[in-house]
Amino acid sequence: MPTAREALLRSALAALADLPWSAIRMVDVASGAGVSRQTLYNEFGSKDGLARALTRREADRYLHGVERLLGERADAADRLVAVAEWTVGEARARPLLRALLTGCWGEWLPAPPPARAATATSAVPAQRRADAGPPGTADLVALVRDRSAAALRQDPRDHGSRDHSQRDAGPRDHAQRDHDRDELLYRCELAVRLALAHLIAPGAESVGPLVRTAVTAPLRAPLRAPLSAPSPRAGAR
Repeated sequence: MPTAREALLRSALAALADLPWSAIRMVDVASGAGVSRQTLYNEFGSKDGLARALTRREADRYLHGVERLLGERADAADRLVAVAEWTVGEARARPLLRALLTGCWGEWLPAPPPARAATATSAVPAQRRADAGPPGTADLVALVRDRSAAALRQDPRDHGSRDHSQRDAGPRDHAQRDHDRDELLYRCELAVRLALAHLIAPGAESVGPLVRTAVTAPLRAPLRAPLSAPSPRAGAR
């Protein structure tokens, strides 16, 4: 049975299917969840607090899904393709997620208000986290890239020959490890950015073949630093 907070979030999302955020009333959200309006205010504080909670929930659900796909037993290319294809499909079906990933907020959606000041904290722990604000678009790209790279580095099939004791590693070995790490980050970022490009400008085919080519083709240009870096408030779970 869902908690009152989860029931309220579901009620608010259901209301968004029929009404723009500006037309949604808190009393109707509470009624749809089967709880009192006071319960809603106790959980979220205000309509802005509810908007922050909705967008935070969408970001968290997305990152949970990414981690689930990365945890599957498949080779690196297959997992990155799966994340990219799933990202496109989920964002097309979930307007809030699409807005978070693209930064394109229409009047219909509850664009997250500015994060609340640290001095004005909610008594509800989940709302304190939501009030810090959801990850921005660049933050999400960086979080997916870094989690992808971490999951692929932990793949036991990639261990063994590369996991020798570092005591015997010379400067050339360290340089190779740094290059391998940077290349993995680069390919993981390519995968997620191709997914977002396909979301904004759909092609005739799935994004999968593009991602597979990008993450397996030899790199012919010198690597540059990753394009994205999480902001301090991006906040992993």
